[in-house]
Amino acid sequence: MDHTESRDGTAGADEPTDDTRATPDPTPEPGSAPEPAPEPGRKRRRPWVRRVRRTALVLALLLIVPLVAVETALRVNYMGDPADGTYTRGRDAMWLGHAWVDGRKKDADVTALAGRLKDTGVRDLYVHTGPLEHDGTLPKSVYPRARWFIDAVHRELPGVRVQAFLGDVLANGGPEGLELGDAATRAEVVRSAGQVLDTGYEGVHLDLEPLHSGDEHYLDLLDDLRELTRERDAQLSVAAHQIDPLPHLHSVAGFVADHPKWWSQEFFGQVARRVDQIAVMSYDTARLFESTYGGYVAQQTSLALEVTPPTTHLLMGLPFYYESNPSHWGHAETVAAAVRGARLGLSRTDPDRELFGLAPYIDFAATETNWKEFEEGWARRP
Repeated sequence: MDHTESRDGTAGADEPTDDTRATPDPTPEPGSAPEPAPEPGRKRRRPWVRRVRRTALVLALLLIVPLVAVETALRVNYMGDPADGTYTRGRDAMWLGHAWVDGRKKDADVTALAGRLKDTGVRDLYVHTGPLEHDGTLPKSVYPRARWFIDAVHRELPGVRVQAFLGDVLANGGPEGLELGDAATRAEVVRSAGQVLDTGYEGVHLDLEPLHSGDEHYLDLLDDLRELTRERDAQLSVAAHQIDPLPHLHSVAGFVADHPKWWSQEFFGQVARRVDQIAVMSYDTARLFESTYGGYVAQQTSLALEVTPPTTHLLMGLPFYYESNPSHWGHAETVAAAVRGARLGLSRTDPDRELFGLAPYIDFAATETNWKEFEEGWARRP
């Protein structure tokens, strides 16, 4: 966030301080040298101006020095070589857009998708089926071709699961949105999950944002959803915020912004223990260089592995899109850097973890470069 300050009285610092009124010259004491006259047009700086400038310099250093230290640490974190064998375990996932279930896609599109995904290790597809209404309900009219898509995937890609990607904006991010604190709303979300499972989906993938770290109502919702999905022999997966790269950073972000980017590592672990799959949205990091972005993904991978139980499937998100803005610099947030960063984090923390994968986001924005870097760097597909 850009902070600006206005200061009063700056004009006074530019006013001359010599008095131009006619006054008698003081009589110099014997033996004393005469005081030199001020140079014409020269201004004297007032003491408070110097104090303000010193304070501004100190504040700038307090901001810049930690930033440089963090960027340097991330760059160092990107160094080294990933361990042998840290490639796809055949347990990757991918987020898909809404066009697959609303009638815009046809059989030929599924065939093309199958050709793209074959031998990549992608086993789960999170297809956008929402959004949920703010009261937690889900109109069936928004996914009229879901059954067709599920059947087509099973035909073209045997063994690949299709999960319903459901999401909404939470009320804590603005004046309108889904209110997790309302028990009736949470009950409707569970009913909506049962509704999509009845359609034939093999899991429910939940993405609610902005989700504050420590939200007990969210944990209650996951408990209820887990009970439902276990009864149906279905998967429960979630999209997760990034983990504090510095201790308690989520608290600072929550103080200055309505959309905190990070969760505490403790809360991440609490979520991970309640689901079958947890996918970290490890993009939109504001990193300026490939090396620091890759180092950041390596750090996020290690932090997530430390608190994700071995029975929960951990996935690290990949940016399959290109944007250039203050939160996402496309030249830095490359798939190649994310893949290498994830492999480094896996190598250093738990290289033998079986339930681990990568998850590209999202199909309709993907470039050929994105696919090439994913296939060559992770899937080992020539």
